[in-house]
Amino acid sequence: MNNDEYKMIYNDYEQKRSEIQMRNKIYLEEFIEDLSNAGLKEKTINRHFCNIYFYINTYLLREEPLEMISGTESFYVNDFFGYFFIRKCMWSTPSSIRSNVASIKKFYKSMFERGYIEKSNYIELTDTIKYNMESWIEDCESYNNPDLPNPFALF
Repeated sequence: MNNDEYKMIYNDYEQKRSEIQMRNKIYLEEFIEDLSNAGLKEKTINRHFCNIYFYINTYLLREEPLEMISGTESFYVNDFFGYFFIRKCMWSTPSSIRSNVASIKKFYKSMFERGYIEKSNYIELTDTIKYNMESWIEDCESYNNPDLPNPFALF
């Protein structure tokens, strides 16, 4: 592949990413509205916003620009909490995993209630969390403790 072909692929990626981010902006604004209407405090709303912004505008767009709905799929939820978040985010702790899980569940519940995702998408998300949360927490604790074996080491 020559340099011009790489530029074209990159430009296509950037265009798609930009389009998805514009849609995500609307989802985030509506999510904030829902949290505010639920009576949550500004600090709590900001925490949920930051967690979701990172998930849909950083994680889901990092390699291949993925739509917000992809974030409900077991593969991406598991990859995010079970690998990416633990290894790539210096602030990963069992507590931050729990906080992000709470934000993601609230966000996708809002998206379901607004008709952006199907009930089956929301159930897939919550089931993935239910069946894997303990493992994510244990892996995070092990990864952050140099006295414990690294759960991501090959040997």
